[in-house]
This record gives sequence, C-alpha cells and structure tokens, in this order.
Amino acid sequence: MKIVAVTACPTGIAHTIMAAEALKKVGNSMGHEILVETQGAEGVKDALTPEAIAEADLVLIAADIHVDPARFGGKPLYAVSTSEAIRNTKAVIEAALAEAGLFQPGAAAAGHPQAQVAAASKSAGKKFIIGVTSCPTGIAHTFMAAEALRKAAAGLGYEVKIETQGSVGAKNVLTDEEIARADAVVIAADAFVDTARFAGKPLYETDTKAALHNGPEVIQSALAAAPAGGGSLTSKVSEIKKERAAGRSGVYRHLMTGVSYMLPVVVAGGLLIALAFAFGGIYAGDKEGTLGWALMQIGGSTAFALFVPVLAAFISFSIAQRPGITPGLVGGMLATTVGSGFLGGIVAGFLAGYLTKFLNDFIKLPENLQGLKPVLILPFLSTLVVGLLMIYVIGPPVKSVLTALTEWLQGMQHSSALVLGLILGSMMAFDMGGPVNKAAYTFGVGLLSSKIYGPMAAVMAAGMTPPLGLGLAAILFKNRFTKDEQEASKAALVLGISFITEGAIPFAARDPLRVIPCIMLGSAVTGAMSMVLGCTLMVPHGGIFVLLIPNAVTQLIPYTISILAGTLVTCAALVAVKRPLTQTSGQPATA
Repeated sequence: MKIVAVTACPTGIAHTIMAAEALKKVGNSMGHEILVETQGAEGVKDALTPEAIAEADLVLIAADIHVDPARFGGKPLYAVSTSEAIRNTKAVIEAALAEAGLFQPGAAAAGHPQAQVAAASKSAGKKFIIGVTSCPTGIAHTFMAAEALRKAAAGLGYEVKIETQGSVGAKNVLTDEEIARADAVVIAADAFVDTARFAGKPLYETDTKAALHNGPEVIQSALAAAPAGGGSLTSKVSEIKKERAAGRSGVYRHLMTGVSYMLPVVVAGGLLIALAFAFGGIYAGDKEGTLGWALMQIGGSTAFALFVPVLAAFISFSIAQRPGITPGLVGGMLATTVGSGFLGGIVAGFLAGYLTKFLNDFIKLPENLQGLKPVLILPFLSTLVVGLLMIYVIGPPVKSVLTALTEWLQGMQHSSALVLGLILGSMMAFDMGGPVNKAAYTFGVGLLSSKIYGPMAAVMAAGMTPPLGLGLAAILFKNRFTKDEQEASKAALVLGISFITEGAIPFAARDPLRVIPCIMLGSAVTGAMSMVLGCTLMVPHGGIFVLLIPNAVTQLIPYTISILAGTLVTCAALVAVKRPLTQTSGQPATA
C-alpha cells in the first residue's frame, strides 16, 4: 500500500518531526511504502510531489494546525493529531486503511449501498445542498469533513457549498441567497453551530466522523429531513422568532447576538442580588460573612461585573468569530473599569469585532503558519489597539454621556417618568420583538449595570400586555375573532405572562391597522404607570414568574396593577375598533 502523509504543529518542530519519524518507521515495518511531508516554522520539508500524490492509495494527515487538503483531490483522507500519531502509530495507520475502503472506487460498484444511493439520487434531479462543518479545534476534521461532503454531493450529481467554522473564523460563508435556494442543510460538527439562519429548511445534524465515513448517506438524510413546523400559536411564534433571527443583518444582528449571550448572566446576577436583599436586607453587601453578603458577592460583584464584558465579547464574536472574543472581553472589562458601562461595552464590542475581522483579512501568512493567527497575532494586536482606544479615546466621552443619562434618570420627576414610560411602552408593542422593541429592551437591560431598575420594569410589563390583551379579548368577545384566533387565545395568555411579546404577531398580521394601535395604547399605559408608580425590576426576563422571587420587583402590587390596567385597556380598545365577524366570511361585518 502506498501512503503519503503530512505532519504539522503550531511551532513546526518537535511534534511535527516525531510524528513523521513514527509514521515512516511503523509504516515501513507494516510493509507499506510511505512518504511524509513536514510543515513547520522552517517551511515545508520533503514536499510531496504531484506524482507521489497521484500514485498514493491513502493520504494521512497528522496535524494540530490547518493543512489544506485541496491538492489531494479524490484520494481517501484520514486525519489525526500529531500526539495520536506518535503514541498510537500502528493503530492510526490501520484505522486509516480501514476507513479508506469507504472511499475506494470499488465501493461504489453495482449493488453496493452507496452505489444504490447514488443511482437513486441522480434520478431525482439536480439539487443544491449547503452545509456547515466544525470541530473543537477547527483545524483538520473541519476541512476534511467539508471535503468529504463536497465529494459525496458531487458524486450524487448535486450542486454543493460547505461553510467551515474553524480557529481562524468562518470560511466559504453561506449567503442569505444561497440559504434561501438550498434544498437541504447538513450540519457536520463536533462543536456548537447556530442553526437559526436555516429556519424552515430540511436540516440534518451529525458529527464530522459520519460525514467522513458516510457522506452520500448523510446528504440523503438531509434531503429526507422535514423542516420544523406546526400549527399551534406557540410553534408559529417560534418560527417567527427564527425567521427574524435569520433575517437580521449588519449592526442589528451583531448587537442582538451580544444581548442574547449576555442575558443569562444578567438574569442570574439579578436574581442573586434580589435573594441577597431578601436574606440580608438592603445593606446585605456590607455584612461580611453572612449569606446575604455571599449572595451579593456572587450576583453583584461577579455576575453583574461580567455582563458588559460578555456583551462586548459576543458582539465581537458575531462579527469576527472566535478570534474576536478576546479583544471583546478585554474591551468590555475596560468599559466597566473606566466607567463607560454598557454604552462603552457596545462600542468596544463593535470596535473589537471589526478590527479583528480587518486584521484577519489583511494579514496573510503561509498555510503552515495560519495557526498562529487565532492564538497569537490576532488576540495580541486587536487587544492592544482596543485597550488603548478604550482607555484614552473612547472611554472618557462615553463615560460622560452615561453619567449624564444616569443622573437624569435618577432625578426624574413624575412628568418625565410618565413620558419615558409612554415611549418605552409604545416601542415594546410597535413591532412585537422587532428592532424597535429590541431597542427599548436593550436600553432597559443596559441600565441595570448602572443600578437603574425602573426602565427595565416598564419594558417587561409593557412587553407582556399585547398578547395578554389579545388573548383576553379573544376569550371574552369571540364574535370579533376567527376560530383560529379563539383557539390561540389561551396560548397567547401563556406567552404573555412569560414575557414573549411575539405572541401578539399572528393576531396583528391578520388585522394590523386595528390591532397594532390598540396594543401600543395598552403597553403605553402600562409603561407609564410602572414608571410613575416607582416600580423597579432586578432581572431582564421571566415575566410573571419573577414576581414570585422576593425583592426581584419593588412595588409589587402597583406593578401588578400596571400590567392588569394595560391588559384591560388593550382589550377594551380592541372591542371598540374590531367589528363582529360575519358567520360566512369571517370578515368584519359592514355597517
């Protein structure tokens, strides 16, 4: 058996050479002819010639950095780490030989299962398959799985595009247009891959090993997969949220990514602070050694100190993938340190992300040195630049803006509180989970880091009333709602108490000119009452369920009254503007 191999590690010295020697020695002792190319800090040694590759029966890659497999064409490929090749050389070669049989031309002979799959596929017509591959290190298996899927799809007569998510970021990125026209999606990954953008598409998830071993069957499984769906209001709301997530682009998408990763930190921190107050009173943090003090250390001093860095890190991650996390974290921490708070964290996240992306695209290195970019070059350069800018340029003016905003909010009189509550409430109902809603929500969440809790209370209460008001109206006044809306009313109430404003969208989509003004009116009333009555909320989510946590909400009874008032106003407004439906058409009766 003729084998060609490539060994490589980040430094390109010890492990590269040791793996090469082990493969040569053991391979020859097993009776195989083996040629090994090394890729290291000193360049490529014993480079494999096109003739040697053409004659080889098998390609074996033992690497801890990315090795481009393109030149090996349709050869059977097997990838391991250098340490595995050094420790278990014989087992690695035997496993590679065993796996190679799956890729041999003879395996597709008539009667073989893969040949049957291929024959069935080609008779089905031309299809477009897209996919994503990823592994924990983002090096060998990511690209090997992508190549295997490309080969399998091409062999089946399909058009294909595979995105790789690796240590140097995403490559061959799928566009919105390509996703829209795809017939099926394959996720072959050993690490997390966000599937929100593929909403509504037949999607099959597996690991990289399955893609390497059984590429044609994986492709066929994806084509046979059914897209998620359902007829209930809950499932419709879920699909709407997925579609909105998939449709986000640019700055808005990056900001929402940061907010989504930040939320669990804020929720945990806020609830722990509330419990600290419950056990130790308002000065729990001053009573060292008590349970209240310990809870305050966990929630206030730690969790709340992390949420701005997490926000910045994942804004940056959304823009630049993994290389953006380090400068985002450091920039967000510096925003907290210099006093620029969540506004500084947002600026730091975008700065870190776009700078890292620029550096990643601008800095060109040889293939064997690509592994240095995500672990050394990009974190160092981007963190240095972002850190200096946050300390000397961005931090001071943003701190001044945040300080002025905080002082204004803390000193609000009843009239200004009323106006702010009306604005925030209206924004929450205007597009029910869309950009305007999310802008109000992000404003409320961000102020938690400055210990301003009133806007957050108004935002959550106002976000609950649209589905609550619609659900109540559909139950009490059935003649103004269709059968589908009546059936969805109970689910709308559940979504409303859970603070899922999107529960109102199916109702609004059917009759937007009447429904949207009514729910905006109810939410504006709720937001205004919550602000004027001095209600505060320590956590950014949870709906009615956080009301059960001691001290999570202050002014609990006025807060509950605010939500009920907005719900009743919404219901009354809907009854006033929606006419009874005719029995036959399901449309409003004419005067």
